[in-house]
Amino acid sequence: MNKKDPVVPKDLLVPFILITSLFALWGFANDITNPMVSAFKKVLELNNTQASWVQMAFYGGYFTMALPAAIFAKRYSYKKGILLGLALYAMGALLFYPAAAFEQFGFFLVALYILTFGLAFLETTANPFILSMGPDSTATQRLNLAQAFNPIGALAGLYAAQNFILGSLQSDDVDEAGNSVYDALSEAAKATVRSADLLVIRNPYVVLGLVVIGILILIAVVKMPEKEGESLSEGVWQTIRRIFKNPKFRDGVLAQMFYVGAQIMCWTYIYQYAETLNIDNRSAVPYAMAALGIFLVGRWICTFLLRYLNAGRLLLYFAVLAMLFTLGAIFLPGMSGLYSLVMISFCMSLMFPTIYGIALEGMGDDAKFGAAFLVMAIVGGAIMPLAQGVILDLGGSGYTDVQILGVPEVNFSFVLPLICFLMVALFAYRVMNVYQDKT
Repeated sequence: MNKKDPVVPKDLLVPFILITSLFALWGFANDITNPMVSAFKKVLELNNTQASWVQMAFYGGYFTMALPAAIFAKRYSYKKGILLGLALYAMGALLFYPAAAFEQFGFFLVALYILTFGLAFLETTANPFILSMGPDSTATQRLNLAQAFNPIGALAGLYAAQNFILGSLQSDDVDEAGNSVYDALSEAAKATVRSADLLVIRNPYVVLGLVVIGILILIAVVKMPEKEGESLSEGVWQTIRRIFKNPKFRDGVLAQMFYVGAQIMCWTYIYQYAETLNIDNRSAVPYAMAALGIFLVGRWICTFLLRYLNAGRLLLYFAVLAMLFTLGAIFLPGMSGLYSLVMISFCMSLMFPTIYGIALEGMGDDAKFGAAFLVMAIVGGAIMPLAQGVILDLGGSGYTDVQILGVPEVNFSFVLPLICFLMVALFAYRVMNVYQDKT
């Protein structure tokens, strides 16, 4: 890479800033939702597997809508794809209002599913748009820079979850002995608490929907320089067949699926892990925020390091380090295990944009469809947490019902992220030794 190449050319700085703001917007949605797995479990008295359907609905929406989003962006334009994404995002968030009124878990899942239709449009269009805003030689670094703003939104989402949701849920109250007050209530009293708590969950999403509508209006009136959409004369399936003949892209999609699965498991089940250490949900939020803070610092550090180091090599180092911290989360006792779980986030900071950039390198306009499959790979965030929830339900709905390899099932469940990081490491190794990556 020519070190004189600008990361973002001056004439593209304004559109770069506008599109980069969207990275924070979907980060907010991701991380206000992660604590909802535990919140819905308690409010609606679900088991771990049932509660994990929150993530199945949330990340399943990405899988469903990513390819249609790519077709739309190719046929029309990046900007129109972003506007439609914002509209779907707002619709899903506002559906929390009737979902709370009906008090149906399935209605909330539908709302989350539609919300992530919008996020799929945003990620499918924004990521390749950022890659295109400058020289190919700085594309991966540019995407890391834009992605560095994602955890800022995520931190804001966690702050909202802690202060406007978790801290106000009556179903999470415990007595002086540490026992759940909610579990001891009569059915009539539980119904009253349940209605109140679902309103608490509803309100931040409704406000979020209104904010998204405001951002939609702002982007709609701002002129953004980009080429208009193209016809689909070649055929969608011809393009798809061509891009999947590229082994680096094909393996990159697989690596992305495993990475996202690991990320969502580490960030979702940090609350359950903390609970086994007598840390309630609200008190566990600072640990989740610390993980995101470390993730943010890692993004900035990696953006700098990629200026000088081979992307594949750095990805391999971080994947191996993530495996070591995951082993710590599994086998280290007490708070040491929790600290190891938090530190995994530093290693994850590099992974999404780097895998994304490596996989799409040199694909030209095919990157629009390539981006769709990399966003569809986010379905790993739906499948893996569900599998982890099944492990947590071994022996009962608690988190320490059985011992596996000498540790409680909540600790052992992190063997799934361990496997995921191994797959990322194998991809990085192939980038260095098979694809002859020179980024």
